[in-house]
Amino acid sequence: MDPKVSIIVPIYNVESYLSRCLDSLLSQSLKEIEIIAVNDGSIDNSLEMLKQYAKEDKRIVIIEKENGGVSSARNEGLLVAKAPYIGFVDPDDWIDKEMYEQLYQSAIQDKADIVMCTYTREFGTHAKEKKFKMPEKVCYKNDEVQLEVMRRLVGPMKEEVANPELLDAWGTVWSKLYRAEIIRENSLKFIDLKRIGTNEDSLFNIHTCYYANTFVFLNKPFYHYWRSNETSVTSGYKPNLKDQWFTLYSMIESFLLEKNMPEPFYQALNNRICLNTLGLGLNTISKSNKEPVLKKIKKLSSILSDKRIKRSYKQFEMIYFPIVWRAFYFCAKSRFATGFYVMLVAMNSLRKLIR
Repeated sequence: MDPKVSIIVPIYNVESYLSRCLDSLLSQSLKEIEIIAVNDGSIDNSLEMLKQYAKEDKRIVIIEKENGGVSSARNEGLLVAKAPYIGFVDPDDWIDKEMYEQLYQSAIQDKADIVMCTYTREFGTHAKEKKFKMPEKVCYKNDEVQLEVMRRLVGPMKEEVANPELLDAWGTVWSKLYRAEIIRENSLKFIDLKRIGTNEDSLFNIHTCYYANTFVFLNKPFYHYWRSNETSVTSGYKPNLKDQWFTLYSMIESFLLEKNMPEPFYQALNNRICLNTLGLGLNTISKSNKEPVLKKIKKLSSILSDKRIKRSYKQFEMIYFPIVWRAFYFCAKSRFATGFYVMLVAMNSLRKLIR
């Protein structure tokens, strides 16, 4: 049986969650799948669990490699994927039974290069759907893919900036199905997180959307994103995050220049840089950062005084923000580090209470 969809799962020390993930993949209503489980040097029981599952279901293909991070694991999976469509699932997450059947059917019917669904955030004690104020289905074609979807991945414009929490909601790879030819013909791959810190998904999607002719958005939360994994690569303090994100910005800007993209793309990137001061701030005040408060405020001041960030804020419009976000980004724009710190602490506490 030739697979219709290759599902790449990068695996590193996730024995507590792996069964839940694999069970959801093996129970897909679309049976013609291959599951490419890339064991990225796990030192727990993950590999043994994989081998047991593979004995019972031949659709599981195991790749073993030395630990190199999620990007290198996904890239290894891309090298062996056989199906005409490719999906990605993270090993601490799970998916609804009909996810890949629905995405695959849309890909075939709409002749889509990329199909995207929405997702639910799972916190252990409760779940919260990520809401997209969009119709049930939207089909972007030709230039619309670049001007609407790719541009949104680069950064928000106008009213879109009013919801900083949605900045990278479009950028996840695990919410999408890709036509394999798009990836192979353009030699697309994931960039190492050691270089860019985070957002390897968004960067990959910026590249794929540039080459895509049809992008379908399905406003259905088929994917379940687990937020209670404290060992996740997205948790903890990253001391080099500012430098890594500036590498990310440079990569995005270089790609835009290479492809001769119009002015709104550069404004969108400026807006991303401004909104990302929230992420840099939350990283700085993280509990994992054991520095004293005054040192954290000094670090925040240094971030807000950076030349590139100051330049971006000169073009940043705050008229679309609700009052709380407007106050927060006013502190950032005016480089009021103490006020910025106080608001970050309040936001961080509120975020934990209402998540």
